[in-house]
Amino acid sequence: MKLTVVGCSGSFPSMESACSSYLLEADGFRLLLDMGNGALGELQRHSGLYDLDAVLLSHLHADHCIDLCGYFVVRYYRPDGGRCAPMPVYGPAGTEQRLTAAHADVPHDGAMSEVFDFRTLTPGTLTIGPFTIRTEHVSHPVEAFGFRIEHGGRTLTYSGDTGPCAALESLAEGADFFLCEASFTYGKEDIPDLHLNGREAGETARRAGVGRLVLTHIPPWTDPDISIRDAQKVYDGPVEGAKAGAVYEI
Repeated sequence: MKLTVVGCSGSFPSMESACSSYLLEADGFRLLLDMGNGALGELQRHSGLYDLDAVLLSHLHADHCIDLCGYFVVRYYRPDGGRCAPMPVYGPAGTEQRLTAAHADVPHDGAMSEVFDFRTLTPGTLTIGPFTIRTEHVSHPVEAFGFRIEHGGRTLTYSGDTGPCAALESLAEGADFFLCEASFTYGKEDIPDLHLNGREAGETARRAGVGRLVLTHIPPWTDPDISIRDAQKVYDGPVEGAKAGAVYEI
């Protein structure tokens, strides 16, 4: 699997990065994990606008999904070949309604379904292209999912947004690559069922026995170096912070 960080900023874009969005490729199939603020522009550095095969949304907060409104325009008003055929978009219940309300001026009810094939996520296992994906609810104020993605004997776990929870640890068990949010700073923020800090991400990685930890969703007002150091204190494997444009072979 090839993973490209399209955007990794938490809550709102930074000067260096768009919000959450990750391009995962295998066997010629392109799956986008989340499409937050600014991601559509950055995506064009790594993929053609019409080259995605599916989108998988962890939850419906704007910093993970809002650029699908712009992508609707791209697919609905395509100037050089007519309207695009519906592309699968997997997300929590109400994804179509959420995006339609955010766009505020679609041509008619159901217009988004003309270019997006909305499919509602539930906990369990599904297949998207060459990927086998296990989904579980994680701990966040809205319905939110973490993902365990397997292909060719390798495993990527993506936390989405979550506080500490058993489901995340289960999804990460033995994963080769753990893309884990670390929005908070250890000893500074302490809000239950919202986000992880670097130490908590490291503790989860240690207990799950993952091969590599990459911290992501770090807001512009949070120092990523502190979160990385906090994770390194409790997890012995390689740790780094996600950066826009970074590419990983998993």
